[in-house]
This record gives sequence, structure tokens and C-alpha cells, in this order.
Amino acid sequence: MQGRVALLQFAPITLKALKPKETDFEPQTLGEDIRKRRLQLGLTQKQAAERLGVTHWTVLNWEKDHTERPIESMPDIIRFLGYDPFPEPKNLPERLLAKRRAMGWSIREAARQLGVDEGTWSAWERGDVISSRKHRVLIVKFLQM
Repeated sequence: MQGRVALLQFAPITLKALKPKETDFEPQTLGEDIRKRRLQLGLTQKQAAERLGVTHWTVLNWEKDHTERPIESMPDIIRFLGYDPFPEPKNLPERLLAKRRAMGWSIREAARQLGVDEGTWSAWERGDVISSRKHRVLIVKFLQM
């Protein structure tokens, strides 16, 4: 068979590759904020989890918005993102919530830190009037922390 070439039947070939990870999307949820930042940093979910102090399954669930992020994790999430992903607070109740979230405090912990009842703190975040001068002073100090 010298000088001859074997004739092979034509077969279509399909090349497959992983899709590039898009980072130029506008996040609509906190989970998307976390995913976008992780991709920008070139991290795997496991590596992001190590930075956030959680498991890689937790990061997966957060990115897909399957689970809520506990308030205790918010300071680490904000640090990881490099910004606070929540809207700018417009009033006192929103400012109290934003500050409490940035501290990673539950309502119980915030009330304990300020020496007030949980119900009192909850009322403040609902927008109830803060009639006590002592409480107004505590709130001002808290917001300046």
C-alpha cells in the first residue's frame, strides 16, 4: 500500500469547553453580589468560603439565594465584597438596621449592647417614636460607633 492514502469517512467533530465566567453582569441579589465578587477575584467557592469563614456549600447556597445569610455573617460578607450591598438608609429605623447588620448583631445582641429590651429595639426599627432622652443619647452613640 505504498503511496496510497486511506479514505476515511467524514465525521462531524464537536469541541466543548467550559463557558467563560461572566463578571460584567449587574447583581440583583446579595447572592449575585457574592458570586460576582468571587469571580472577579478568580476564587473558587471553596476559596471564597475560607475567606468568609463558612463552608463551600454555604457559599453555593448563598450565591443561588437558596438560603438567607445570617446577620452574624454580614460583616464578613461586606468585607469580602468591599462595599455594603444594601441601599443607603433613608431614615432612623433603616440606619439602625444598617448599623446592626454591619456589626453582625441580632436584635437581641443590639438590645443587650445598648442595655434595652428586645421589644424596645424592635419598636425602634419599626419606626416607633423614641420618647426617652436617655434612649436617644444611646442611639446617637451607637450610630457613631
